[in-house]
Amino acid sequence: MQNLKHILLLISLITFFNCSKKKEDYTQYLNGYWEIKHVTLNNGTEKSYKINETVDYIQILNDSVGVRKKMKPKFDGTYSTTNFQEKFTFNLSENGLELNYKTPYYSWKETIQSISKSEMTVVNDNKDVYLYKRYQPIKLD
Repeated sequence: MQNLKHILLLISLITFFNCSKKKEDYTQYLNGYWEIKHVTLNNGTEKSYKINETVDYIQILNDSVGVRKKMKPKFDGTYSTTNFQEKFTFNLSENGLELNYKTPYYSWKETIQSISKSEMTVVNDNKDVYLYKRYQPIKLD
């Protein structure tokens, strides 16, 4: 019985600390350029990305809205892009920070499970897990 009490206390503490994350814990690192490093599909298939032709630029606009654009880095340190950007709303859930996208043609959700200054883990509606790394521009001397 004593072990059961310890297990319940441990589960309660883990739940408390996982639920005590704030929106800012995620959004403080979100702005900037991100590139896919690795994907694990829900069927277990894995794919690594050594070179990406495009990167995602993400910017928080206010407390609940942001935008995402696909950018193509150039060797001179600039980017080419279209004017198309996807707006999203975001909110905190028990699984992480949910990004909710809606276009005239499609709606979908992605959940940021973890994020740091250099890496981000995102799960989409299909349960595919994307590992992103902060994009570092190619510098040619």
